[in-house]
Amino acid sequence: MSFVISGATLVDGTGQERFQADLAIADGVITEIGKFDIGEAMHVKRADGLMLTPGFIDSHTHDDGYLLAYPDMKPKVSQGITTVVTGNCGISLAPALSDATLPQPLDLLGPKELFRFKTFASWLAQLRATPATVNVVPLVGHTTLRVACMSDTGRAATRAETEAMQQLLEEALEAGAFGMSTGTFYPPAAHAPTREIVEVGAPMKARGGLYATHLRDEADHIVPAMEEALEIGRELESLVVFSHHKLAGSKNHGRSSETLKIIDEAHKTQPVCIDCHPYPATSTMLRPDRVRIAKRTMVTWSKGYPQGAGRDFADIQAELGLDIQGTIDYLAPAGAIYFLMNESDVSRIMSHRLTMVGSDGLPFDSHPHPRQWGTFTRVLRAMVREQNEMTFEQAIHKMTGLPAENYRLKNRGLLRPGYCADLVLLDAERVADRATFEDPIQVSQGICDVWVNGVHVWNGTDVTAMRPGQVLSRASFDRTN
Repeated sequence: MSFVISGATLVDGTGQERFQADLAIADGVITEIGKFDIGEAMHVKRADGLMLTPGFIDSHTHDDGYLLAYPDMKPKVSQGITTVVTGNCGISLAPALSDATLPQPLDLLGPKELFRFKTFASWLAQLRATPATVNVVPLVGHTTLRVACMSDTGRAATRAETEAMQQLLEEALEAGAFGMSTGTFYPPAAHAPTREIVEVGAPMKARGGLYATHLRDEADHIVPAMEEALEIGRELESLVVFSHHKLAGSKNHGRSSETLKIIDEAHKTQPVCIDCHPYPATSTMLRPDRVRIAKRTMVTWSKGYPQGAGRDFADIQAELGLDIQGTIDYLAPAGAIYFLMNESDVSRIMSHRLTMVGSDGLPFDSHPHPRQWGTFTRVLRAMVREQNEMTFEQAIHKMTGLPAENYRLKNRGLLRPGYCADLVLLDAERVADRATFEDPIQVSQGICDVWVNGVHVWNGTDVTAMRPGQVLSRASFDRTN
């Protein structure tokens, strides 16, 4: 289909100032930008008073299984997201070689029946055969590799186990994985030493795969955890992505100045970047260490006590008359939202020049963190329009051009002739998140239209029936760059 979006103000994803122009699309590609003869036969979308931007890239998701179960991806396209990066925090849906019960946190990706892909290639083949609304940038999780290859993850891997994980990573990279993620914060990977991660990740050296990490510690011992991640990045000659960068617990509030200085120094000698969301609360499996340092904990789901979803942990604990561990055991397995970050740290990290926007949502939670539905529009409402912490152009760059550059997405992330037509048309004065901690499943407002690969997928009130998403390929890696 060929059409023209006319009358909009364009924010092109580079961070440069907005400008007015018409934009033409044909066969899923931007063909022309400027003032040109539209012609009577061309379909015209009038967009006076609206902003046109590249489609948003969600640089941190756990949508691996959601893409298959709910391919309309309404939580994402309703806030302007056209591409999702999956397989973060060490957990990916594939390769799943074990028939054992899923250990947490793998169950954050959805029910066990989704873990049916013995190879990474078979999962990607399914995504291609039954595409979702959005594009996919896939990572493979180190924790998933451990669970697939080790009968006991409570120790370091043996040489044979390390080689088996290395082979699975090689196969995943060959199939199309962009790199590897780790989550040594979580029990199935907590006993993996640095050397194991380097050895498992060795196939990335030849391919230039990226390394995304949920650090071993985001609280008192965050600095040595960051130093470990940077060491791994140097060993693997990979871009290091500090996932959902945060400082957890009141005793660490304000330390983002320290951690961002470390990242700035590292950036002088090795590739490094950050992803972050604009909320003072995080969400993951229910853990006693997080309950103890959080100002407030909300239960997002519970197999042991399903009616606890959406309630405060403290209220459930008082109701049951148990201590923290006893309450967790009663609820388990379960997930939670933890209010343990400082707003100033969140703002400082989000505003940093190396920070991309990533939702980190857990889509199968019965009472999810609002970030699954509102991350990108919250940035535009709160951080741009209300608090003036960044310009609209800077925010759009963090959502588009910056992640496209970091993930080496060819011809995406910018408004340029020849680039794929992933587009968002929005009302900059009205765009806002509606999702709250109390009522998190709410579509955003002010996102007027969304196109993925030139196909209309969001009409301002609902998803369309189209599923034009693609499994993306990484641009060729050139060590001379």
